[in-house]
Amino acid sequence: MSREFGSWLFLGAIFTTLDLPKDGAEIDRCGTCTKCQDICPTAAFPAPYQLDARRCISYLTIEHRGPIPHEFRAAMGNRIYGCDDCLAVCPWNKFAEAGREAGLAARAELEGPALAQLLRLDEEGFRTKFRASPVKRTGRDRFLRNVLIAAGNSGDPALATDVSRLLTDASALVRAMAVWALSRLADGAAFARARQRHLAGESDPSVRTEWESQ
Repeated sequence: MSREFGSWLFLGAIFTTLDLPKDGAEIDRCGTCTKCQDICPTAAFPAPYQLDARRCISYLTIEHRGPIPHEFRAAMGNRIYGCDDCLAVCPWNKFAEAGREAGLAARAELEGPALAQLLRLDEEGFRTKFRASPVKRTGRDRFLRNVLIAAGNSGDPALATDVSRLLTDASALVRAMAVWALSRLADGAAFARARQRHLAGESDPSVRTEWESQ
């Protein structure tokens, strides 16, 4: 956090053999403000200045490789790559100016994509859509895992068709999250029929667990 630039900062490092003087310790300028802690959807701040990354949506959607734990799925809402609510709410950002580095600017075609469109991405489509974007490094399977959770949280039954198609995806991670999403979008009878159709032939333990726990 910077008094001059706010909290929207990239962190970097310079390696050098120069003998540089040390900076003094930064003064705590947060005062009694707890906005970043209070706004966190998954309560990832166990104490002031402490972050439990295992609960952080940015970690879960970008770095975490397995299924998203059940306790965080609803709290993720429609976030499919990162969160940053804690940064956005910081009062110090009122002093910040918009960046002018063209290479860091958001690409217009990636702003607010439709969930239905994202649910239809195959490997080639994912790589093409997110070329030269940091999203690409999550890989198609983890990205679709996140999209499926957003679909399940959307309450839009029109997405059930695209979600159902992913019940037979090559990735067990995608299939598992498709089961959860479908359980939120389809009525009980439709979900029961899907379970009867797919569970018997499912060999992956994590996907079977999703079918059996819904």
